[in-house]
Amino acid sequence: MTTERPEFLIEAAELAARLGEPGLRVLDVTAKLDRTLVNQADELIADAHVPGSVAFDVPSGMGVLSDPDAALPWTWPGPDRITASLRAAGIDDGDEVVLVARTPRDGIDAGTMWCTRAWWTLHHSGVHVRILRGGIERWQAEGHPLTGEPTVITPGSATAVDGRDGPCASKDDVLAALADGATCVVDALPASSYDGTDGGYGPRRGHITGAVNLPFRGLVDAETAGFPDLDELRSRLDAGGLLDQERVLSYCGGAIAATVPAFALALLGRDDVSVYDGSLMEWAADESLPMTT
Repeated sequence: MTTERPEFLIEAAELAARLGEPGLRVLDVTAKLDRTLVNQADELIADAHVPGSVAFDVPSGMGVLSDPDAALPWTWPGPDRITASLRAAGIDDGDEVVLVARTPRDGIDAGTMWCTRAWWTLHHSGVHVRILRGGIERWQAEGHPLTGEPTVITPGSATAVDGRDGPCASKDDVLAALADGATCVVDALPASSYDGTDGGYGPRRGHITGAVNLPFRGLVDAETAGFPDLDELRSRLDAGGLLDQERVLSYCGGAIAATVPAFALALLGRDDVSVYDGSLMEWAADESLPMTT
């Protein structure tokens, strides 16, 4: 019997009531990437952000929660890198961190997936972290304020733990999962990527042989890219066949969208989920690894 964890989300009204509270920190992970994987969201954040929030560049390929020395973008870094990023954002040990994001109008960089990627990394690094349900779109819809006033940051003292073992899967873990018969490997990309219709994330199109498809956008509401209530979320995950699986390992193109089903399962109390960190950027480049359309 699993215990639901709705506290991993925070409603706009609660956050609005608690703004300025000691020990509460708001990090804005809004994304608008260019072709070089550089985040161009500055103009979205500078003029209109949640009061007191700090821009936290998770989306860039070598952003605050990525290993700058890795061959692939968005590779989960060691605890020293995460510690330095938290301190630069003014986070102290014991702080409650709230992740917020806006989805740009072109809809390419869904704010939710950057929140879940940041949550996945920070939660497993020992940070008390939550996601604003519905993002800045819902925040505005409910009449809460935005500001262009810059946030003054006092360096923090937080220290991250190394939480990669378990939630961060390697290609060897994926191969083992495909062979063990007890792990459901989930492709969180759109069906057009899964079946090879759209361009892939390397020299080969399609999906990891043996994976099932559960597009991440099917787990969030279209208008705000926010998670539905837990009963509806359970229904969607059940329709995808995930709730009856002994273990789940998810992937996508670069281990960003893959954290959406992982986080959704965490909301329902599952703590046995892994995300393939290299995802198709690594897998598709290795001709020895099985793929199909």
